[in-house]
Amino acid sequence: MHALQYELTLPADYDMGIIRGRVARVGHLLDDWEGLGIKTYLVRERGVNGSPVNQYAPFYLWNSMEGMNTFLWGGAFQGLSNDFGRPSVRQWSGLAYEDGGAPGASARFAVRRRQVVADGVELAAVMGEAVDEVERLAGEDGAALAAAAVDTSRWELVHFSLWEHDTPKADGDVFEVLHLSSPGRDRLPRGRQW
Repeated sequence: MHALQYELTLPADYDMGIIRGRVARVGHLLDDWEGLGIKTYLVRERGVNGSPVNQYAPFYLWNSMEGMNTFLWGGAFQGLSNDFGRPSVRQWSGLAYEDGGAPGASARFAVRRRQVVADGVELAAVMGEAVDEVERLAGEDGAALAAAAVDTSRWELVHFSLWEHDTPKADGDVFEVLHLSSPGRDRLPRGRQW
């Protein structure tokens, strides 16, 4: 599993209806993308759920590098780059994934928390704690899924979870889910990934 995210931080007075309209028009295009586990079309609006910014920030879990690379180099990502400029794309290697108790529920909110892996810590212990957190989140009421991944170039963990309600039991940045494409969700490897 590979995680990927890019963020488009927009002006404070930006009409987020433009992003909502874009997702309504094009969100379905990845509903059957080969190699994609899930794509969540995420937004944050300034002043809502503690967000300091307006932001469009899709988050992906990929089953295959080929699927991810086809998305990035094969033209789908180019449309976004043409419209907004090419954003920096963050990538993380998968640590753990679990379906929650509400896997068939409509995901309405997502929580993403990034955490620095401190120098001098025992990596196996920290990664084991990340796996435990995925299991805890997936077991919470209203959780649709939980995942964790690590960027070893920055030594940063990312925890990601989807929720059917607006009171997620996770710490981090809260996003509204505008659309969920999940063609390969059933093929995402469960549990610890090493």
